[in-house]
Order: sequence, then C-alpha cells, then structure tokens
Amino acid sequence: MSDKTGGEFTLNLSYGGLSNNRENLDGISIGAFEMAQFCAGYHRDKNPSITVLELPFLGVGSLEQEVEISRAVYQHPAVAADLARWNAQLLMPSPLPQYNIAGVGDAPRTLAEFEGLAVRATGGIGAAMKAIGAVPTSMSATEVRQSLDSGVVTAVAFAPHAHLAFGTVDSAKWWTTNLNPGTVNCPVVVNTDAMNALTDTERNALLSSVDASLDHYISFYNDNTMARWGPTLDEKGIERISYSADELTAFRNAVAAPAARDWVAENSARGLPAQELYDLVIGMAGN
Repeated sequence: MSDKTGGEFTLNLSYGGLSNNRENLDGISIGAFEMAQFCAGYHRDKNPSITVLELPFLGVGSLEQEVEISRAVYQHPAVAADLARWNAQLLMPSPLPQYNIAGVGDAPRTLAEFEGLAVRATGGIGAAMKAIGAVPTSMSATEVRQSLDSGVVTAVAFAPHAHLAFGTVDSAKWWTTNLNPGTVNCPVVVNTDAMNALTDTERNALLSSVDASLDHYISFYNDNTMARWGPTLDEKGIERISYSADELTAFRNAVAAPAARDWVAENSARGLPAQELYDLVIGMAGN
C-alpha cells in the first residue's frame, strides 16, 4: 500500500494494544480504530452470519479453499448487512487450518475418553466437543496458557500456529493428529466511515493488496509454520494421538448433522437466510 501511494497510505499495526480482544467490533463501530481482526466464535451473537464457517466437519481441505469459501460468504448481502450493524465492512479472511487438541494429563485415546474433559474450544468446535461429552470453555487465545497451567482447562483446541504462539506446546503432553473437528473464522474488517473517507487512490491501494496479502499468508503458513510443527512436537516430547477411521466416522455422525441443524434453526429465527448460507458453504466444500 505504501509503494502504491508513494508512502502516503500506510498501516499502523497494533497487536492487542487498542482493544480487548472480544471488543474489536465494538471499537470498529465507534471508529476507535479503522481496521480490526476478530474471530467469529469469540462472540457469536455479534456476527451470527459468519459463524456458518465455524460449523464442525464442513470438509474444507486447504487454506486456499478456506479463502475461497470465506470470501463467497462475506459477499452475501445478508452477511454484509449483519456486519453493517457494527459500521463494518468485511475486507478479507485470515484462513486457519483444521484445529486439533493439545492437552495435559491422560490422553483421550478413544472418543469415549473425551467424556468430562475440560477443553478450550469456541464456536462449532465447542459444539463438537460437547457432543462427545467434553466440557467446552470459550476463552480468547491470550487467556489460554494461564488457564491450561492453572487447571481451568486440561486441553486446548487450536491451529498449529496458535499452539506455538500462545505456548501450549510448552505444557502439553499429547496432541491429536487427525481429529480435525473444524476451524474458526477470523476476518479483517474496516470501519465503513473510514473506508468511505479514503480517496480513490487509497481505496484502490487497499483493495488491490488483499490478494497478494492472502497469497503471502498462505505461503508463509504452509512453508514455515507447518514446517516447524512436527519438529516442535518431537523436541517437546509431545505424544501424537491418532484415531481410527471408524472412530472418526462415529464422531462426524454424532456431531456434524445436529450442529448444522441447530445452527440453521437458531439463525433462521434471527431472520438470516441460514439454510441458504449453509448450502453455499457445503456446496463449495464439495460435501
């Protein structure tokens, strides 16, 4: 953006310094800052339309597909209207791979052993955990390490980068390699007034930079973050727990259809075209 505008238009980035991490939409709504990233599962009532992307077992197979589906959902008129309540426009996703679970204590070697397990899990992943008898707890990422170390939770559902970034790998004794219950959706939004105040040159510089940003993000995640993950597990002595095909099928059968049915019913009652949004996602995911 700076290059495209001769240094006239730049971003000043803050990592947690401008807002509580559950209040970024609130800050956007009043113009406290111009752009923000948030994760839908932190506050489902604030952004119900995009929580369709957090339903468990959607069958999304790559970060590239996550981007494609997220952008299609973001462009739906009902989704735009949902975020407009916060004076916000959806700019881009920050795609995350499938979550898996790291924990302390005895590892759940079968799905039955998840019964009673206290797991940090938000959104659809939390629903998936609850369906197999675990006790999901929603908390922001910055609260997780202290909660794990203090025993508030004994397991944490994160994507690999977050296990690295928030230090759960320093405490964890085990990691589920293939549970893959879903992911969270964390868009970047822009304050609508700020967007409207940009000059044409500035607006074009911003919007035309999204594709290159996503390409860099995906390349870095695949080539750097994932390349570190296996060696980190080995270095920390974290045991890899894998589940059989039969157990994974049983998990999906117990979780996916009921979660989707409940989501459609709840959000249809809100006045959203919930079935239409769900069908859009499933159709693009190839399910």
